[in-house]
Amino acid sequence: MGRSRRIASFALGAAAVAAAAALASRRAHVSDRERLRDRVVLITGGSRGLGFALAEDLARGGARVWIAGRDAETVERARQRLAEGGLAVDGVRCDVRSREDVEAMIAHVEAHSGPVDVLVNDAGVIEVGSVWDQSLDDFRESVETHVFGPLHTMRAVLPSMRARRDGRIVNVSSIGGLIGTPHLAPYSAGKFGLVGLSQAYAAEVAHDGITVTLVCPGLMRTGSPDHAMFKGRTRAEYAWFAISDSNPLISSSTRHAVVRIVRAIAHRESFVTITPLARIAPIVNALMPKTTNRILALVARMLPPPAEDQRTRREGEDSHSPLAPSILTVLDRMAKRRNNEA
Repeated sequence: MGRSRRIASFALGAAAVAAAAALASRRAHVSDRERLRDRVVLITGGSRGLGFALAEDLARGGARVWIAGRDAETVERARQRLAEGGLAVDGVRCDVRSREDVEAMIAHVEAHSGPVDVLVNDAGVIEVGSVWDQSLDDFRESVETHVFGPLHTMRAVLPSMRARRDGRIVNVSSIGGLIGTPHLAPYSAGKFGLVGLSQAYAAEVAHDGITVTLVCPGLMRTGSPDHAMFKGRTRAEYAWFAISDSNPLISSSTRHAVVRIVRAIAHRESFVTITPLARIAPIVNALMPKTTNRILALVARMLPPPAEDQRTRREGEDSHSPLAPSILTVLDRMAKRRNNEA
């Protein structure tokens, strides 16, 4: 009986500590959001996924949020969904690959809300497949989206930020921008470019009162696989990608990522990783590059063999199979609904 009481007391104590930690985390997050109240925040790629979740959270904290995306209808649906939750978020269509689109977007936001205080570059594309199935156009689209897109937006907002000697820019890269990832070569190429671009700009604009925050998450359960593009053996590629994305042992919830990124914006942090793998892998790669290469080569051998077909290109929702979606991807499907990916 005494042992049972001790176990029960320990369990109650652990529960109390967990509850206190959760409450403290919640209060810290509310405080972080308060720092951004009334700030004009522009989020590219804000109509779904991580961008949508960030828009929802920052708007709930009182920021004046704008979301942007390539498709006007998708942006409007996202804006309406946020409005149904009582959040006043504005939307604008913009293809960040186009400098003209970006300049028009910034002019539109400034005309209606004033200068951009916080720019979040989250627009992205994901191409999944063997290098033998990827075309030059796949690489070109990734670089234009992940490198030139943020470059266009930064160049558009920086003069105003410099004149005010205040501004915050958040560039969302990936663990794929720190470690070359098999079957994600175009994505890694673009995200590696964004890492270098962000670090170079961060060093040069810091003395103007401008912070560039580089975010390199690991896998996140945003619900994005259905909107990724798959090459070669598309069903097999979709299956491994969606199952990995949904695995709670190696992926982060969108909510956790949002809280961490908002903290980084509020406290002007320069570099953020989200998952343990994203923190550990670059260190291992720096200290033991040969070991990293061997591990990546082993991973590559476990992935679907190439189809030697650079033309076949299907969206995730057209690449379903008995393996995915399935019970193995249930968390991803839940995230898809929450983050406006449906």
